[in-house]
Amino acid sequence: MKKFYVTTAIDYPNAEPHIGHAYQKVIADVLSRWHKQKGEDVWFLTGTDEHGKKVQESAEKAGKKPREFVDELSVKFKEAWESLDVDYDRFIRTTDKDHEKLVQEVIKKSNDNGDIYFGEYEGLYCTGCEAYYTEKDLVDGKCPLHNRPLEVLKEESYFFRLSKYQNFLLDLYKKHPEFILPKERRNEIVSRVKEGLKDLSISRTSFDWGIKFPLNEKHIVYVWFDALFNYLTGAGNNGEFWPADVHILGKDNSWFHCVYWPAFLKSAGYELPKTVLVNGFLTFNGKKISKSLGNSISPITLVEKFGTDAIRYYLCRNFVFGEDGDFSEDVLFERYNNELANKLGNLISRVSSLIEKNGVEKTDVKLLKKLDEGKIENYIGSFEFDKALNEIFAFVDTCNEYVQDKKPWETGDKKILYELKESILKIADLLWPFIPESSEKITKRFSEKKIKKGDVLFKKIE
Repeated sequence: MKKFYVTTAIDYPNAEPHIGHAYQKVIADVLSRWHKQKGEDVWFLTGTDEHGKKVQESAEKAGKKPREFVDELSVKFKEAWESLDVDYDRFIRTTDKDHEKLVQEVIKKSNDNGDIYFGEYEGLYCTGCEAYYTEKDLVDGKCPLHNRPLEVLKEESYFFRLSKYQNFLLDLYKKHPEFILPKERRNEIVSRVKEGLKDLSISRTSFDWGIKFPLNEKHIVYVWFDALFNYLTGAGNNGEFWPADVHILGKDNSWFHCVYWPAFLKSAGYELPKTVLVNGFLTFNGKKISKSLGNSISPITLVEKFGTDAIRYYLCRNFVFGEDGDFSEDVLFERYNNELANKLGNLISRVSSLIEKNGVEKTDVKLLKKLDEGKIENYIGSFEFDKALNEIFAFVDTCNEYVQDKKPWETGDKKILYELKESILKIADLLWPFIPESSEKITKRFSEKKIKKGDVLFKKIE
């Protein structure tokens, strides 16, 4: 069987999950389900990034030990993804013992390769990003992402020879443009790498919440060296699914994944992932959704209000993957009522009611010839989820027009109703990666020997 391995970024459990985190997980789940439908052996990894200064400080503010703090919050992330029907294969935590062991082994491999040395580091550090910045990176003297002052940190450190890998990385981007998608993100990374790379500080002594650095136990491993290797730790039994086909992550993490990650892997002697797929930010009233900005929206709250499939559909249909998108409950209402309730729901209701009354008679399904499955496959292959759904719903429109044109409520034509039944089953199949619960209900209803109208699938929301 062909293997397919998809990962998401792992989230800091320094606060509860919000809809910005959820976007990525839903997209990964859509890819996972799509490839399962194609008969592939799929592995889907998500989890939490539990070490580092940010997590330690958040635990202290909550009056808890870091371990107790992350144990409680990692459960919240699992509950959020369960509410969205995100069907992952492993939820990895960077505090997992097999992960800590692998990180220490990798550092030894890089050291044996001559890529680690001891020194001293001083720089401007953002705890929110768990990263150092140069003066030119700042906006009005503050972190470009968190809009707050940085602190000057000076400490002894072990360094990774990142500068050694500049030509290797530029060659990788040139020979494998699919390594960074979309191309706008690739162009940004290429431009920055061409400016030159400095060696990277990969150990810390100013706090102690992390994996012990195997070359010197007075140090802990820098959180980004630790976190990135979760994808290798979690790649199935004995790493059977490595290399990853797709890493999905936000654009604030693109530098770490497109520069540090391939260099770390090359140094330690591992194969590289195939594609780093960078999504834009979801914004709320024009600002990035985040707990620190006080505008986070809980996925569970949204699911309670609209239902799981409504949220999944909106996230996939409303945003162009790779670009920023503004979250709007008004647009969510509109899309749910117009597309799911009116178009799809109405088709399901009318046709099942007509079949209950008249039955069906097997015939050639000419209606299905108006559906271009290849186009949908290509859109998903190029991560254009909104276009794939647009194409599926264009066929829903075609089916609704077919009902209007053929008037089976007047004719009772069983062959027309058979064509519509088979077309609806195909629609349910294509929509399963996006709205699995509703698709399974549609499939069940239209696969029965005796088809009945049943309950309204998408009740209009006032």
